[in-house]
Amino acid sequence: MSDMDQPENERDAADGAAIDDAADGASSAADETTPSSSSEQELAESRDKYLRLAAEYDNFRRRTTKERQDAHLRGQGDLLKGMLDSLDDLSRFAHLDPAVTDTKTVVDGVTMIERKLLKTLAGHGLEILNPVDHPFDPNLHEAVATEPAASKDEDHLVARVFQPGYVFNGQLLRPARVVVKQWNG
Repeated sequence: MSDMDQPENERDAADGAAIDDAADGASSAADETTPSSSSEQELAESRDKYLRLAAEYDNFRRRTTKERQDAHLRGQGDLLKGMLDSLDDLSRFAHLDPAVTDTKTVVDGVTMIERKLLKTLAGHGLEILNPVDHPFDPNLHEAVATEPAASKDEDHLVARVFQPGYVFNGQLLRPARVVVKQWNG
């Protein structure tokens, strides 16, 4: 080895040491960036998970809203289908020739239609409130007048019904408008 080689070898060794130091620095820089890149990766995964959950919730909300609307429409359709026979009967009576038909026939026909219609509605959950001789209940009845009771036992009983009330599946649609007996003795 010559003197010229000597400094070159030293230079190579120095360069090698510098390269090793740079590699160590790069690996320590990579070590430093690895935690931040893994936290960025975790953040990206969390963001993706959040966006997927939000989209899934949105789809669920839309689907349940549509299912609820469809169920409502099917219920209305079932109710209307049950009322079609009564509507047909009513149409027949509406187009009778008054010169040929007597009053009793018309009254009997309308009564039959009313019974059929009420039966259909009762099958769908409608209940008629006709509380004659029952205790007055302010949750179900609306007192429009009072009249004297004959005895103390008749106090707060319903005497007459001006207009029946209706309850649908436990929900009050309209209170019965009634006259209530009141004991003044």
